[in-house]
Amino acid sequence: MLRGMTHPTIIAPSILAADWGCLHEQIRAVQEAGADWLHLDVMDGHLVENISFGPAFCDCVAEAATVPLDVHLMITRPDTFWPRFAKVAKNITIHTESSCDVAATLRAIRAAGIGCGITLKPGTPFASVEPFLADVDLVLVMTVEPGYGGQPFIPEMMEKVRAARDARESRELGYRIEVDGGINAVTGKVSIGAGADTLVAGTSVFAAPDMAAAIRAIRGVD
Repeated sequence: MLRGMTHPTIIAPSILAADWGCLHEQIRAVQEAGADWLHLDVMDGHLVENISFGPAFCDCVAEAATVPLDVHLMITRPDTFWPRFAKVAKNITIHTESSCDVAATLRAIRAAGIGCGITLKPGTPFASVEPFLADVDLVLVMTVEPGYGGQPFIPEMMEKVRAARDARESRELGYRIEVDGGINAVTGKVSIGAGADTLVAGTSVFAAPDMAAAIRAIRGVD
C-alpha cells in the first residue's frame, strides 16, 4: 500500500446479532440494506467464554449470501479447523492468543487463496501482532471483550487502531484495519477517524428499525 492511500470503508454486519429463526430472510434484508460483507464469529468456549456456531452454520449462511463472508475464528486451534471454513470464506481471521503456530497457520490460509487476518483481544498489546503484519490482509482490533454481542465500546482500543494505521503507512503495507465490538454511528465515526476501514456492527444494525439507515449512519454518509 502506498503511503497516504486509504481503503474504502466496509460495513460487515455480524450474523451473531441476527434472528436465526429467519436467518436467510435476515441475510437478504441486511444485504439489501447495504452490507458489504457478513461477519461470522466462530467461538469454541475456550479461547472466549461462549460457544456460537461451526462450519455447518457458515455453510447455511453462504447459501443466502451474495456478499463476501468474513470468518473470525475465536478458537484455540485454528490450524486444525480453518480448512472446514475455506469453501465459503473470503477472509479467515485468527487470534494471536491461539494455541498454534500462528505464522504457519496464516501462511496456510493465504496459500489456499483466502485472505488471512490477525486479531487482538483488548488485553493483548499491539506488539504481539507486529511480527505478522507483512503477511496478513487484515488486522482486527476487538473493541469489546470477545464472546458476547451488545457490549459497550472500549475507546482505549483506538490506540491500537492508530498503531495499526501508523505501522501500515510506515512499512507501506496493504492490510485492512477492522474493528469489532460496540460499533454504531458514533463509535464508527471515532473508529474511522483513528484509521479503521472495516467496521463490524451487530446489534446496531440487526436491531435497527431501518437497517439501511443504520448502515449509512455507521458508514458516515448520513
